[in-house]
Amino acid sequence: MGAITPIGNSAVSFGRALLAGTNGVGPITRFNADKYKTRFGCEVKGFNALDYMDKTEQRKNDPYAQFALAAAMQAIEQSMPGLKGINCNRVGVIIGAANGGPQIYEQQIKEFALGDGTPRFNPFFIPMMMANAAPGIISIRYGFKGMNYSTVAACASSNIAMVDAMNKIRYGQADVMITGGAEASISEGAVGGFIAMKALSTNNENAATASRPFDAVRDGFVIGEGAVMFVLEAEEHALNRGATILAEVAGGAITSDAHHIAAPHPQGEGAASAMQLALEDAGIAAGEIDYISAHATSTPVGDMSEIIAIQKVFGNVPVHLKISAGKSAFGHLLGAAGAIGVLTGLQAMATQMVPPTINTTHIDPLIPATLPIVTGKAVPHSINTIMCNSFGFGGHNAIVICKRYE
Repeated sequence: MGAITPIGNSAVSFGRALLAGTNGVGPITRFNADKYKTRFGCEVKGFNALDYMDKTEQRKNDPYAQFALAAAMQAIEQSMPGLKGINCNRVGVIIGAANGGPQIYEQQIKEFALGDGTPRFNPFFIPMMMANAAPGIISIRYGFKGMNYSTVAACASSNIAMVDAMNKIRYGQADVMITGGAEASISEGAVGGFIAMKALSTNNENAATASRPFDAVRDGFVIGEGAVMFVLEAEEHALNRGATILAEVAGGAITSDAHHIAAPHPQGEGAASAMQLALEDAGIAAGEIDYISAHATSTPVGDMSEIIAIQKVFGNVPVHLKISAGKSAFGHLLGAAGAIGVLTGLQAMATQMVPPTINTTHIDPLIPATLPIVTGKAVPHSINTIMCNSFGFGGHNAIVICKRYE
């Protein structure tokens, strides 16, 4: 696994920061946000694209694709350094993204609008903005010739990518899949658009604690950016080449709310269905889940919809179940939200520690006190099976379940 995130630029540094309750929020620096109702976000910090590519490649790729390639390179180096013994014809790449490269799009359109009407565009304008750029450059870098595409389903994109990747291996269509999500949407248009929808927190006076999932006074999400990538592989193939196996992807499911283009179903019907189908796909009961890495973006409607869905699936919540929301620390990575949620769960499993939902101090009174939401500090917990929830505009629901590998 590899990661470029607002709280760490590797899976290891991310995991340490997450358990320490590190907060990734800061003033927006990608553009001048002085006139915006929201002036803060969770930006990637200390990232140098030249650590992963030369200047020519950097100029040809939007930050979204730069983040994706960097995270993929980390994951691939950990999993199969030198690609020894790998048949590249049997390696595919599926990456989730909500927006692709909005920064280059906005910049080029503004320059055209301010000009004399003569169309002078960057020759890399289209390749830089397209959502499928990330899997493309990863496959080109390594010569992976299996299936190669992006999944675009708003904030459920990367969980859908992971479910697709898992099934490609199950169906015998690939031995290895590079998968995950990437996003770099802290741009003038994206931030302005989310503000217009009233989706973003506008709590500029308390920006550091604005991302507060499940809190009684939550007022919207905090936009983030970054990429998280995984190497998925058939068990037999991994064992034959002596790979270190970090976890088992046990199952997953994808459903639709068929309700509203931006709001989740108020009774969590699609979300609950996805959770139940994922449990069935993994061949386990709800009572076997030890930790839920919640989608919980810190929006009033979204958080409650997820809570209602969890109640429907888990009923009388098992005493050993724990729930937390990592977006309180690293913000909402949109198309990469599912992948960073899975990474959150895998780090919890590896350390046997539940990461906290920071910033949340007063749980919404509509949320039953019996739901074990971890706030404040990380807590030790026996974790063998995790569920990662991911929901997106358009009514997309995607769940990934992972187990400790034995």
